[in-house]
Amino acid sequence: MTHDPPSRPVPLAPGPRAPDPDAALVARARLGDPDAQRALYDRHVGPVYRFIFRLTGRRESTEEWTQDTFVRAFARLDQFRGDAAFATWLRTIALNLTRNGLATLLRREARAAPLDDALDVATAPVSDPDLADRLEAAIAALPTGTRAVYVMHDLEGYTHDEIATHLGIAEGTSKSQLSRARARLRTALAAFRNMECA
Repeated sequence: MTHDPPSRPVPLAPGPRAPDPDAALVARARLGDPDAQRALYDRHVGPVYRFIFRLTGRRESTEEWTQDTFVRAFARLDQFRGDAAFATWLRTIALNLTRNGLATLLRREARAAPLDDALDVATAPVSDPDLADRLEAAIAALPTGTRAVYVMHDLEGYTHDEIATHLGIAEGTSKSQLSRARARLRTALAAFRNMECA
């Protein structure tokens, strides 16, 4: 008596990518429709602003680079091919602008201030009893490179390979920066918890 070999599950082919919810607005904006541009701006300005602010911790720079992101995006709409969602393409523009802007700011600050003026998250004063606010403050107090890696990996879902490509660093550097960020945040939040219990 013969036995049929056990059947193996047939792998499913990946389904089609979900349509971009911004596709119709992008098509109209390409034709110069100001209402479509305004709708795209209104839909995405909040997420772009939050993304840049988490990377920088600087409100003034965040406002400037958020506006620059949309100016550049609308000027280059003909380069948007739709391979990724419009929101993803917009975030890439925001990331590149922010990275370049931060590099300029850091060079300027390095010339203007001594290194020992830098603040450590663990010694930052606790002024707000709300844990969510404390976490935001602790993230904002991280050194710029460490904060960028933490935000991109833990908050935005980028892989270390993608972070390395976007920030122009080694993948190992991304991993070590993330480890440093998490350690500093644990220290900052542990101090907060201890004050709550005191």
